Amino acid sequence: MSEKFDCLIIDDEKQLADNTCEYFNMFDVKTKAVYSKAEALDFLSSNEVSLILLDINLSDGSGFELCKHIRETESIPILFISARNTDDDKIVALNIGGDDYIEKPYSLGVLLAKVRVVLKRFSNTAEKKEDIFTCGDIKIDRINRQLFVADEEKKLTNLEFNLLSYLVDNKDRLITKTELFDNVWKDKFTSDGTLNVHIRKLREAIEKDPQNPAYIVTVWKEGYKFISGGK
Repeated sequence: MSEKFDCLIIDDEKQLADNTCEYFNMFDVKTKAVYSKAEALDFLSSNEVSLILLDINLSDGSGFELCKHIRETESIPILFISARNTDDDKIVALNIGGDDYIEKPYSLGVLLAKVRVVLKRFSNTAEKKEDIFTCGDIKIDRINRQLFVADEEKKLTNLEFNLLSYLVDNKDRLITKTELFDNVWKDKFTSDGTLNVHIRKLREAIEKDPQNPAYIVTVWKEGYKFISGGK
């Protein structure tokens, strides 16, 4: 029988995964832990999950490859957890559809707080100003959480969609990085680098020339502005 879970932990460090799972469940975040790519795919095929914590190194494959596979059909938040701490790993994780990157060893309390914030944001994404937003060739369907550019659907992660929605809701005014952190990420753990990667991904999706953006423009040292008519 299919069940609904708040969080799925995919990590071949069994003791760590089990400890994290037990801690989350103790605080009413319904969580399941699995220890391989195969187990994860089997679990996801028969259960509903709101958020995934995904290790990069799995016993039977790469977490990067699993993320790409999940992103083919799902837009749920994916937070990478890994002892690998190079910038290259973090950039790859975000570029392939990860919503954040958390280094091991992590604090269970901090990780739980982060997961709760993401779950709350995910559950509230339907509370937006306009069901359909159009601007030039851009069409944002909030009900179905889809982005179309020149009638072609562009795939976005859950966080990328939320970020784009916030930008267009506040079009034609300066939006500081702090405001984006407070209202899109809604936590204090996000870095400028994470924001920059997501902005770049949005530009690649909606801009004709991402290197010379017409819609999502940078206000140097301040933040960003969505230009409703293009520049």
